Amino acid sequence: MTALSFPEVVATFRPWARLLTLSVGFIAMGAGARANADSAPLMLEAKIPLGSVGGRIDHMAYDTLRQYLYVAELGSGSVGVVDLEQQRIVRIIGGLREPQGIGYVASTDTIYIASAGDGSVKMFQGADSKPLGTIALGEDADNVRVDDEAHRLFVGYGSGALAVIDTASRTKVADIPLKAHPESFQLEPSGQHIFVNVPDAHEIAFVDRLSNKRVASWATGPLRANFPMAMDQVRERVLVVFRRPATVAAFTVRDGRAVATVETCGDADDVFFDAKRSRVYVSCGEGFIDVLASQGDTLISVGRIATARGARTAFYAPDIDRLMLAARATTAGPASIWVFRPPPSPTTP
Repeated sequence: MTALSFPEVVATFRPWARLLTLSVGFIAMGAGARANADSAPLMLEAKIPLGSVGGRIDHMAYDTLRQYLYVAELGSGSVGVVDLEQQRIVRIIGGLREPQGIGYVASTDTIYIASAGDGSVKMFQGADSKPLGTIALGEDADNVRVDDEAHRLFVGYGSGALAVIDTASRTKVADIPLKAHPESFQLEPSGQHIFVNVPDAHEIAFVDRLSNKRVASWATGPLRANFPMAMDQVRERVLVVFRRPATVAAFTVRDGRAVATVETCGDADDVFFDAKRSRVYVSCGEGFIDVLASQGDTLISVGRIATARGARTAFYAPDIDRLMLAARATTAGPASIWVFRPPPSPTTP
C-alpha cells in the first residue's frame, strides 16, 4: 500500500469533514427545534378534517372512554363524532336545528345536544348514537354542563334560565330563573354552586343548585360581553373572558372580588384552565389562542398562537392532555379539528 503525503491525506479527508460538519449542524438544528417545541406554549400536532361542514361551529364535548370528540356543527345542523385516537370522523348525527351545546354523561353513555333553532335537547346513546328522545325547553338552548355524580345536567336557554335535567329519568325537573340569557357557566367542583355569565345583565350570577335559585351576583363594572368562563380550582377563582374590551379577569370564589386582569385576543368564545401547568387557554375568533400563566394572584401572557379567523370554540381534555380547536371551512380547506399538544409540565419526567 502506497503511503499518502500530508496534502493528499487532507484532500482525502476534506469531503468527509464537510459531511461531518453538515451532520453536526443538522443535529444541532434538530436539537434546537426540539428545544423550541418543548418551550412553545402549544404545538400543533394534527388537523382532522370534518368533511362537508359549512358555516359556524359551536361547542364540543368529550367521551373519555372512547376518546370521541362531539362537535356541534351549527351551520350544517349536525354533530360530528370524531375519533381522536384514529384521527377520523366516525359518525354524523344529523337532523338538528342549530346545535350549540353538547354534554356527555358517562354513567349512562348518553349524549345530550342542545339546539338553538327549536329550543330542544336531543338525547343519543352508545357507540352508535341511538336516538332516545327529546326534551323541549322553549327557545335558544345553548351551553350544557354535566354533574354525573349527582345525576344532573344543566342547560342555559331562553331569555333567562338554566334547565335542570335528571339524567337518570331523562326529564327536566326544575328551572333556575336568571335576569337574561345565560352564556358560559361552570359548576363549582367542590361545592354546590354554579357561576353563570349573564352578559345582557352585566353580571356573573351566583346560583345555589340545592335550592335551584339565584342567590347573588357580581357586577362586571366597565367590562362587557362576558361569554367564556372556566374554573381555576387550584386558586379557587372563576376565570371570565370579556369581549369589550378583550380581557381575562379572575374573580375569587369566596366574594367575587376581581384579583387579576390581562388583555387577550378578540372575539373569544372558550377558555380552559390547565391545572397541570397552571395555564389558561383562550380561543378567539380573531384567529389566535392566547396562553396565560396563572401565578399567585396574577395572570401573565406567555404566548399567542396563530390559528384561523373564526376558529373560536375549543375543548381541553386533561386525560389525553390535548387542546382541540374547531376551524371553519374556508376557500383554503375544509372544516377541521386542530389538535394542540402542550409542552411537558415541570412535574412531567
